[in-house]
Amino acid sequence: MTAFPSVAAFEAALADLPVADPGAIAAAHARQAQLTKPAGSLGRLEDIAVFLAGWQRRERPVLERGRAAIFAGNHGFVVHGVSPYPASVTAAMVENFRSGGAAINALAGAAGLELTVVPLDLDRPTADFTVDAAMTEEECLAALCAGAAVVTPDLDLLVIGEMGIGNTTAAAALCARSFGGDPAQWVGPGTGLDPEGIARKCRVVERALAFHADAPMTPFEVLRRLGGREIAAMAGAVLAARRLRIPVMLDGFITCAALAPLALAVPAITDHCLAGHCSAEPGHALLLERLGLAPLLRLDLRLGEGSGAAVAVQIVRSALAMHAGMATFAEAGVANRA
Repeated sequence: MTAFPSVAAFEAALADLPVADPGAIAAAHARQAQLTKPAGSLGRLEDIAVFLAGWQRRERPVLERGRAAIFAGNHGFVVHGVSPYPASVTAAMVENFRSGGAAINALAGAAGLELTVVPLDLDRPTADFTVDAAMTEEECLAALCAGAAVVTPDLDLLVIGEMGIGNTTAAAALCARSFGGDPAQWVGPGTGLDPEGIARKCRVVERALAFHADAPMTPFEVLRRLGGREIAAMAGAVLAARRLRIPVMLDGFITCAALAPLALAVPAITDHCLAGHCSAEPGHALLLERLGLAPLLRLDLRLGEGSGAAVAVQIVRSALAMHAGMATFAEAGVANRA
């Protein structure tokens, strides 16, 4: 069955979000209180364990099956020189993913994640969003459904990432449209633009925002007009995961920007999400603040591909090992606080 057969179905799913299980959260907190350590002494590791308990609906959450899903798409606005790389690199990197030679292959393997790569019409870039909507309604729905299709009920954690030459431009436009502010605060160097290139990129975003200024501010319309296929697919994956109560690990600026239009209307869309890291792209820290997410890592990464999210999964595994593997005070015969 198609996850989002219509715009109305997408909007209905966004309006009816499942929540974490309060009983499982309470049970996980109770277990934490009995482990052989001072209360709160393992900081965010404790929070992560409780977070996963709530979404997995069990006192002792697990990470037996984690999936990294990487979506790839091309953008029509690259004709304006917003990236130092040609659009052909997107397809070349997809082949690199498939042959096992990319950073995400190594990092997903180290984190014990299965890897799924989803290229989306790479030979058919989105429309130039400075003069048209990036996608038609049908194209945006198809991308949302492609994202949802990677989510299966047997997952314990979903990691999402992307590949798409120029897509930090789309991310900046989505953030500026959703949260406002000067486009310059959302535009960064991406894959290595010099100051002149950043200024050119900023002008492209400004033209796109001006062209779509009178368009509806619904999540779907913002996404289809200013996003890309890979960006819409990530939004679809996150929403599908929420419907199944599967926790999600987000990657960098572009991945988080996929949620900006949704979060503007429904801030709770990020409740089942962890932010893997804060990237070196300048707008990412501001975006995480707007989304209400605190990153697990700050490693100055700016690659994309789900790379930072995959590294952060190692933190999750540590949190779960602590939560499940430590002895309680009673088991260890250690006196707890009076």
